[in-house]
Amino acid sequence: MQTPTINASAQPGFARGVRLQTDSKTGNSVLLFPEGLLELNDTAQDILSRCDGRTVGQIIQALAEEYDVDPKMLAADVCETLSDLQRRHLIELT
Repeated sequence: MQTPTINASAQPGFARGVRLQTDSKTGNSVLLFPEGLLELNDTAQDILSRCDGRTVGQIIQALAEEYDVDPKMLAADVCETLSDLQRRHLIELT
């Protein structure tokens, strides 16, 4: 599968009506949206918790520093996650 291409200067943000929250029963991170709920894995939660005005490049760099890994290795996972959420209309890239 080809890695989606997302510009490093793009700023991901939640689509209208979507918010990141912790499920009070399970303690898991979830995305709430008008049509339902999406339980997030740890990777998606780490990415989305940084969608606060930072660019994709800044998110990748912050994750690379936190986990002490090569940013190039993270870039594909971050872009794939963001592309999937964009296809579901849960985030927007500006």
